[in-house]
Amino acid sequence: MNDIRYGLLLPGGLAQLAAGNSARGLLDMVVGAERAGFDSVWAGDSLVRARVEPLALLAAAASVTERITLGTAALIPAYRHPVQAALTLASLDLLSEGRLILGVGAGFPGFSEPEFELSGVRFKTRFSHLDDTVRLWPQLWSGNSEPFHGKVLRYDWLPEVPSPHRPGGPPVWLAGITPAALARTGRLYDGWLPYPPETEDYSAGLAAIEETREAEGRPADAITPALFATVYIDDDADRGRSALEEYCQATYNMPLEAVGTIQVMITGSAEHVAAQLDRYVKAGARHLLIRIAAVGPESFADQLDRVAALLPG
Repeated sequence: MNDIRYGLLLPGGLAQLAAGNSARGLLDMVVGAERAGFDSVWAGDSLVRARVEPLALLAAAASVTERITLGTAALIPAYRHPVQAALTLASLDLLSEGRLILGVGAGFPGFSEPEFELSGVRFKTRFSHLDDTVRLWPQLWSGNSEPFHGKVLRYDWLPEVPSPHRPGGPPVWLAGITPAALARTGRLYDGWLPYPPETEDYSAGLAAIEETREAEGRPADAITPALFATVYIDDDADRGRSALEEYCQATYNMPLEAVGTIQVMITGSAEHVAAQLDRYVKAGARHLLIRIAAVGPESFADQLDRVAALLPG
């Protein structure tokens, strides 16, 4: 389908760097992805699973590319002061001339609590903090420095920040598939970036989002349905599963059996992987963000060639 977009998650985690990838090499990868026909490249964000800082990486990527969209998957706004983040993101949108998309999230119970404590944000109020932040940013980006009083964020004085290149600022996509996340996506966000293992859950989630969007009176095209999918292409099924297992252990210190109940993890021949991704397209996904389950640089380069061959045209 001509309206489907394809993105690549950059391998900027410590596991990849320890295996021989380089931070500078990520920029070469961005340039290569643009030439190969990818529509977007994305950078992750974590303190527990430390990585190259995503906004610094995307700023550098903006300077070496012309067309490709630059995204976060997913930025955790709680790690940064909301006002300072608004300034940084406006600057990044200016540097990229409007090519920025912000996938955002609020962390995971049982995993992200130390990150929030370190950042000075109560984990219990993480969703209100995120929604307040996402409401504050457009206010600042529009030049409105009037006081802001949200559920948890309250500012009696706000500075002026530069207006982003894109009118209204970068679109903000929410990562999450809980009923509350679906309702919040329909009310407030510009896109949806989940990773459910079952297409039935994807289609049901999208239907719930659309129901809320319509009830809120938002336009039919207000929300971009996306998908975060981890893939490893190999004709040998056992070898492919072993690669997924290695990736899950290196990235999460968890077995594939556990991660696979939460995230869509696909392996098999190129035809099989393409068919599985197409199931999500048929369920409504329009922007496929692909994470390659390879830790070392040689394996990643080989997989990148295989994934690029799946792109249309």
